[in-house]
Amino acid sequence: MNPFFISTPIYYVNAKPHLGHAYTTIVADSINRMHRLQNRQTYFLTGTDEHGDKIVEAAARKNQSPETYAEKISTLFRQIWPLLEIENDRFIRTTDPEHKECVQKILLKVYDSGDIYFGEYGGHYCYGCERFYTEKELVDGLCPDHLEKPKFLQEKNYFFRMTKYLEPLKQHILGNPDFIRPERYRNEVLGMLGDELNDLCISRPKTRLSWGIELPFDHNYVTYVWFDALINYISALGWPDGPDFKKYWSGAHHLVAKDILKPHAVFWPTMLMAAGVPLYRSLRVHGYWTIKETKMSKSLGNVVEPMSMKDKYGVSCFRYFLLREMQFGLDASFSEEALVGRLNADLANDLGNLTNRVLAMTHKYFKGSVPVTGKPQDLDRETIELGLESFREYVRLYENFDFAKALARLWVFVSHLNKYVDQSAPWVLFKEGNADRLQTVMYVLLEGLRKIALHLWPVMPGASEKMLDQLGVKFDLESIDLAAETSHWQGLDAGTLVARKSNLFPRVDLSLDKPEGSKESQKRKKDNDPLVQFEDFQKLEIVTGKITEVNKVQGADKLYKLRVEIGDDKPRQIVAGLADFFAATDLEGREVIVLANLAPKKIRGVMSQGMVLAVRQGDRMSLLKADPGVEPGKRIS
Repeated sequence: MNPFFISTPIYYVNAKPHLGHAYTTIVADSINRMHRLQNRQTYFLTGTDEHGDKIVEAAARKNQSPETYAEKISTLFRQIWPLLEIENDRFIRTTDPEHKECVQKILLKVYDSGDIYFGEYGGHYCYGCERFYTEKELVDGLCPDHLEKPKFLQEKNYFFRMTKYLEPLKQHILGNPDFIRPERYRNEVLGMLGDELNDLCISRPKTRLSWGIELPFDHNYVTYVWFDALINYISALGWPDGPDFKKYWSGAHHLVAKDILKPHAVFWPTMLMAAGVPLYRSLRVHGYWTIKETKMSKSLGNVVEPMSMKDKYGVSCFRYFLLREMQFGLDASFSEEALVGRLNADLANDLGNLTNRVLAMTHKYFKGSVPVTGKPQDLDRETIELGLESFREYVRLYENFDFAKALARLWVFVSHLNKYVDQSAPWVLFKEGNADRLQTVMYVLLEGLRKIALHLWPVMPGASEKMLDQLGVKFDLESIDLAAETSHWQGLDAGTLVARKSNLFPRVDLSLDKPEGSKESQKRKKDNDPLVQFEDFQKLEIVTGKITEVNKVQGADKLYKLRVEIGDDKPRQIVAGLADFFAATDLEGREVIVLANLAPKKIRGVMSQGMVLAVRQGDRMSLLKADPGVEPGKRIS
């Protein structure tokens, strides 16, 4: 079989790993495991992107050198992946010497061919994106991602003749429907290629930025971070002559989130064309995880820490939820309630209870030993046929990155096995002494569970191996024949001893219910009561205020640090997420309403001592205020 190569983006080290990083890397790990399960030779690459303006800024905020800062954050990524049962073959860093050497080789090759030239350019530069924007790309004069006004820079730089390769790229996309998937992103890229794209600026002068890979043909410049980072996909394989490059690159698939579609679907393939390197097989693009319909953002403080979810609910449940909940390519909403709902319904109730019942019956009826199967009846044949078809469809969907659909298809069979237990009623067969029929039913159930556990290995490897162990089977990747598993209902040997019980997926109760009438129960009822008691409202100190000074919170695109007069001798410092809706000059002098006795809290390293009250309506925000002339510090009653 053809070798399989999967890569995640290399993650920027300006922040700690969050849910988005975890999802992408778990997806890559799971699709890699599915191919490993079929005895294919695979290579799974991930890593960190460590050069550029944002790293210098993040390091400066910590009073650290870029090298020290990058090492610290990169280590966090390397340490967290094994804890999420992620097994990558290589973790690459753009500060690795072999990567730097490869980048310079590519630059020199493209430069010598005449596809890199020196010129002068004036453009709108966003430091957050580390790229130039054209007037057409700006939204009301602002960067479309950071909603900040870029700085106009007039610089002499080196440019890659990207426009030379746009038409060949377009023809390749049109001739290869699976090159960019899902289709909506293929269409989006074709739309980009219809726009007026320019040549790509691929350098930064050292007078402005020195933290990067030096151009091999001009020591006064470093490489643009994207021209550096994208090359990791082949530098990790030892381009041009390394054995891994020769073996795996023909089976290369890149996995990215939709916010970095353009660099991977336009910059990267044109760079490969210019360097004479064959294009990757496919680009697979997923959506965002949102929190209450809002994209996760460090500045909004709604970033989900993957380790907190793993520690609270277990790595198997966390991985299952991410793969089951997001329809690949679309956005998905994350909440603990949804995660617990999946855990309880799918894992605890459907699969967990089924496994526990079957193990218990095996011990009750056959002293824990897998029975010899008898002659199957129509109900058994129907179950076996449904199971084999479910497994085949599951594998097909999974290989196509349709993880949620694949798991839904697998759970059709899990649900059917629960129904099969009730229809075949082993307890009645045992009571009637119908041994031959009982043996057949129990073998169908046990073998069904074994196949389910095996097929779940890409999703939750730890739980899969434990479940197989409970069924008396030692997981051995080398001996698995997945094609046979989806065509024959045989695998468990008669006489194999199984565990007495299974508790892999215990139910979770978010409310932590206590007995009715207990103090805990009464407190919970009061806490959950939507009506606010008058004495509770009296505790709130809501006062009039006036904003006298506004500054951006460093490193947080949407946050302002406000100085607010509320009648005290000392003005309050309040951090507010208003930068998306107001310019700083629009807020200075504004009268506001302030919740003044909110417990102080650090937000992005800045102490906030209260809350400015506002009303959001669509894409507009309105600040609450009293009638004109009311002095700061007057209490609202």
